[in-house]
Amino acid sequence: MRWTTEAEAALKKVPFFVRKKVKSRVEKETTAEGKTMVDIKAVKTTQKRYLSGMTAEVKGYQLDTCFGSNGCPNRIGISDDLLKRLEGVLQAADLLSFLKDQVGDNLKFHHEFRVTVADCPNACSQPQIKDIGIIGAVMPAITEETCSQCAACVEVCPDDAITINETVAIDRDRCMACGKCILDCPTGTIGEKEKGYRVLLGGKLGRHPRLARELPGIFNEQEVLDIVDACLVLYKKKSRGGKRFAAVLTDADFDQLAEQFCQQS
Repeated sequence: MRWTTEAEAALKKVPFFVRKKVKSRVEKETTAEGKTMVDIKAVKTTQKRYLSGMTAEVKGYQLDTCFGSNGCPNRIGISDDLLKRLEGVLQAADLLSFLKDQVGDNLKFHHEFRVTVADCPNACSQPQIKDIGIIGAVMPAITEETCSQCAACVEVCPDDAITINETVAIDRDRCMACGKCILDCPTGTIGEKEKGYRVLLGGKLGRHPRLARELPGIFNEQEVLDIVDACLVLYKKKSRGGKRFAAVLTDADFDQLAEQFCQQS
């Protein structure tokens, strides 16, 4: 649906964590009125109605993803099944009832537990500032195939993690596990070692922002679900009065989760 310039500018001022929902609602209500163009009046009317009825829209959690499924060329793997299973884990946790017990009936979107999936390290869905961020990853490895020294891997790596002298070397500290070098290597000298997901815990914005911390390793789909489930148990055990996961996740908690899951990966 087309938007006027003024309407688009107004939408950009809507808080990012509800912008997608507001946009969808605006377009739905505009269509219902038989219009094909969203104008500033439609944005303001829907926004006012939406924010005043926010409590009824809160479901206890937010599960977001990037645009990978729309044909993004950077997509590492297909996370559709993971998203469905994550939805099931979040629903089973009954976070809405938990939040109502802790906060009361005046729930807002910022109270919700936030999980997001990014299909590559570009991280368009902002996993670094969510309660749990999940990033598609594929770790490269040097195979026994002879390197032609074409330097295609060096040129394609956005993180300057690859060097070629007599042999190919990958700097593991710089590598973001995006897999671009694997796809561009014409000789198969760089192959796939491990494919799955990176998991980040305890990010948030607000008055006291905090970037999420990454659990060491790459995890398969079931391991990701187990980590999310363990984090939800921890969150419900420790959060009071609507405190975000980042506010209750201590260094000791993080270390315990790392010890529990990273030895399995």
